[in-house]
This record gives sequence, structure tokens and C-alpha cells, in this order.
Amino acid sequence: MTTIETTPSADKSKTLATWIAIVAGPLGLHRFYLHGFRDVPGWLHPLPTLIGLYGVNRAQSLGQDDQLAWVLIPFVGCTIAASMLCAIVYGLTSDDKWNARFNAGRTATRSGWAAVLGVMLALLVGAGVLMATIAFAAQRYFEYEAEALPVSQPAIPTAPPPTTATY
Repeated sequence: MTTIETTPSADKSKTLATWIAIVAGPLGLHRFYLHGFRDVPGWLHPLPTLIGLYGVNRAQSLGQDDQLAWVLIPFVGCTIAASMLCAIVYGLTSDDKWNARFNAGRTATRSGWAAVLGVMLALLVGAGVLMATIAFAAQRYFEYEAEALPVSQPAIPTAPPPTTATY
């Protein structure tokens, strides 16, 4: 019988974990890199990403009036924003804390400027995606609410426009 190790045997690079979270975070690959394939939260990442991508596909094929697409699209935005947050946390973790958590009993690793650049990129992408997702969801919500309001007549009838007098 084959046994699967519960503790990772290789050194885990903070820089590599940061960049994996940036590039493939919505699929949970950064979690698999750090915690192995038994990591349940890692397996939960692809589902909302795929749901959101399905919503994007529906919006492209059926048009902007498809309400189900507008409900599903924010899922992908939220998973991208969450992955960027993970990248920021990984990149800003001190080397000592990183090594104590992921490289205990092994050679200590030191990160360099690549982790800092990854944090900067993750902050840029994450903030942009999060703002766009919130704006997108709020816009569709208020458009939906405006369509649901009944059209009413003005309470006071309007007077006819004034006529111009000729002199």
C-alpha cells in the first residue's frame, strides 16, 4: 500500500508561493504547493472560478441581458481577489516565520526582490479586480431594481409650454 506523506518534504519558497498564487491562485495551485493535494481549501478554489467563467461565457454568448450570467460572474472576481490576497500575505510574511512554518528543520530560505515585486503586482491586480467586481455587482443590482419599479404618472400635470409673443 502506498502512503502519502502529510508533511511536505521539500523546501517551500516564499517567492514561488507568491507567484503561484498570482498566476494560478484561482485554481488553488498555491495551496497544493504549500499543503499538498489533501488540502481541502485547495480543492474548493476551482469550483467558484469555473462557475464565474461559465457566467462570463453566458454573457458573451447570450448578451448582457442574461441575469444568470450577472449572478455568476462575481464568483470569478472574488476568487481572483482572494488569490491576490494570499499572494500578498505570502510575500509579506517574514522569512523567519515562513521558514518556521513551511521549512522547519531544513535549510532556511531567504526571499529577495522577486517576492516584493509579486506583492506589488498582486496588490495592483487584486485591488483592480475587487473594485471591478463590486462595481459590476452593484450596477447590475441597481439596474435590476430600477427595472422592477412601476412607472408612475407625475402627481401634478405639466402645463403646456409658454408661447412666444411677437412684437
